[in-house]
Amino acid sequence: MAVSGAAREALAGEFPGGVVVEAEAMAPHLVDWFGLARGAALAVLRPRDVAEVQAMVRACGRLGLGVVPQGGATGLVGGALPDDAERQVVLSLGRLNRIRRLDPDDYSCVAEAGCVLQAVKDAVAERDLFLPLSLGAQGTAQIGGVISTNAGGINVLRYGMMREQVLGLEVVLADGTLWNGLNTLRKNNMGPDLKQLFVGAEGGFGVITAAALRLVPRPTARAAALVGLPDLPAVARAFHLARRLCSDLLSAFEFLTPVAMAIAREASVNPPALAGDCGAYVLVELAAPGPVDLDALLEGFLEAAMAEGVVADGILAASGAQADRIWALREAVNEGQARRGVFLRSDVSVPLSALPAFVGRACAAIEAAMPEVFAVAYGHFGDGNVHLNVLPRTPMDPAAWKPVEARAKAILNAEVDAFAGSISAEHGVGRLKRADFEARLDPEKRALLLGLKRMLDPEGRMNPGSQLG
Repeated sequence: MAVSGAAREALAGEFPGGVVVEAEAMAPHLVDWFGLARGAALAVLRPRDVAEVQAMVRACGRLGLGVVPQGGATGLVGGALPDDAERQVVLSLGRLNRIRRLDPDDYSCVAEAGCVLQAVKDAVAERDLFLPLSLGAQGTAQIGGVISTNAGGINVLRYGMMREQVLGLEVVLADGTLWNGLNTLRKNNMGPDLKQLFVGAEGGFGVITAAALRLVPRPTARAAALVGLPDLPAVARAFHLARRLCSDLLSAFEFLTPVAMAIAREASVNPPALAGDCGAYVLVELAAPGPVDLDALLEGFLEAAMAEGVVADGILAASGAQADRIWALREAVNEGQARRGVFLRSDVSVPLSALPAFVGRACAAIEAAMPEVFAVAYGHFGDGNVHLNVLPRTPMDPAAWKPVEARAKAILNAEVDAFAGSISAEHGVGRLKRADFEARLDPEKRALLLGLKRMLDPEGRMNPGSQLG
């Protein structure tokens, strides 16, 4: 019997009911969120509890198998996609789906890694609390995954990335040891903050099995607007004005270029629209848990922005349903691009002050060098995160698109470097960006990361092939 077959049988014998080897049952674990990238694995392991996670990790160590932790598989950079049918297994955490504790007085909860993000948000909302992470994939994404990738979303401006929501972690290390760091203290200055080693590490240092999460009072009021502006520099001026006039109640400030707005409208049913075309668009939202007149604040911002010539037109949502219609435009950008077929998805960031110049220069550089494509820019203006995507002007099959995509990415990354930015703002590194990530590692950071990897995973079995594999 081949070594791989023996390993598969050994796992199935040791963990009856917890090992999936049938091709059809494994298939959902071996494809990316958009169905474009395919992976390969020896088996899919489905532990029932933390003790079984430990036992499975130890068994994989004895058998010399790499372990690829996987949550809801909604990542966009292949971080949870195995790529070796002989020497890697998927460790699917979906069965670890209990909310162990919810403490309203401490504004915290402890949720297992397989809990779906939306389910946790719904559970804490019943206690008038809010987990401030908002993602398009929150109905599928799991807690362990959004922590392992340090997910962002539209509320980063106000609440920060996922790492800011993590109070403590429980982690199974590469040798099967369980590290229990599940405290819910807001202040704990007893040495370095070890939990942060595992946030954003994509499973390369260990398997997150549970997390203590920071909660805030549930917003009960919101105000939203769709705003048209003359150009991208005006978006920057409008943002700074909104920060001053709306204070910390400003929860989201998303921008779209005219091309992005056109794509969103194509994919929408009866979308809200301004009176005329504009040089840029912004979706802005305020939220509060108490009796604050958010509409008055938002109206005051719009009036001031119009008086200064920063805003050309705007629609203030008169109801929650109208606010939802405005925000549907933001999600429709993704749907509209997907309908057109293959395209380069990017997730970059630059200093906030440089964002308008970066978008203008990067789009112009790509389109000047490659007339067969066009650029679409939109994203989270308040934290400098831009999704600057590149689409073919006419449909292309994947094989023909691959070299075009590679050239477009090289131009884009060069512009990101010129603006001292990051090639991965919120999606992570995974497998798709590993080469680009390694090319930008300075010697000191490389040495620190490799030292941590050797200490925590000396055999290199945790998520091999990903950013730290």
